[in-house]
Parts: sequence; structure tokens; C-alpha cells
Amino acid sequence: MSNVKLSEKQKELVEAYGVIQENMGLSPAAARVNALLTVSNKTELSFDEIRDTLGLSKSAVSNAINGLLSLEHIGYKTKMGERKRFFFSKLGQWKTKFRKDIAGLENYNKVVREILEVRSEENPEFNNRMKELTEFMDYFMKESIRIIDNWEKE
Repeated sequence: MSNVKLSEKQKELVEAYGVIQENMGLSPAAARVNALLTVSNKTELSFDEIRDTLGLSKSAVSNAINGLLSLEHIGYKTKMGERKRFFFSKLGQWKTKFRKDIAGLENYNKVVREILEVRSEENPEFNNRMKELTEFMDYFMKESIRIIDNWEKE
């Protein structure tokens, strides 16, 4: 049985935060695991604690954890003398994640520019929308980094 104690309000928040993350593309199980790791007063939870608290199957928790690890939303630690892994939210590393995500947009924008270069002139309206997208992405990336830099200075 899980020793993770959640208040009724915390349970509601796991659901509310989970739904938001589902709307952002996470599977329902991954969204709930990530929400639990964020809401729980225990900052590190074992696989069994997650499974017992959420009432999910082993395979659902395993798939959720693997997906969240690959997205770098969560991490894990081990403890000497124990075979278990203890999972934690990487929410506290948001600045690094934002910067990495912004850098990923550069690659996206580069490919969109390459696509635009090879497109014919048959559909100028669509091509103009693509060009506008790349210009906006340039602006967005520059301003996003500036905002983070300014926020860190304050």
C-alpha cells in the first residue's frame, strides 16, 4: 500500500493539472504521473508509490514514466542499498527546459525555411504564410530569450 498521503485538494489538483497536461499532448497516465510528482509533498516517489496512489496498471505507469523521462519532464534517483528508482518532477528546472525548447524551435524554423526554398510559386498565398511563420518564429525566439534573461536579472 502507498504511503503517499494526498489531501482532497491535492487529489483535485492532480486531476486538474493532469487534464491541462493532457490538453498539451501527454497521455492521460503520463499527465497524472507528472501531476502527482508535482503536487505530492514527497518530492521523490517510487514506481510502486506512483502506481498505488494513482491506481494505474504497471504497464500504464511504466509507459508513462518512460515517456516523461524521454521528454525530460521527470528524472530519477537511486539510493544506496535499494534497487528502486525514485522519480521526481523536473519542474524546478524550467529555465533550462525553456531555453532547450526555444533552441529546438531554431531547427524547426530552419527546416521550414528550406521547405519554402524548394516550393514552387504556384501558391503564393501559402508561401507567404510560411514566410510569415518563419519571421514570427525568429521574433518569438529572440524575445523569449530576452524575457528569460531579463527575468533572471531581477
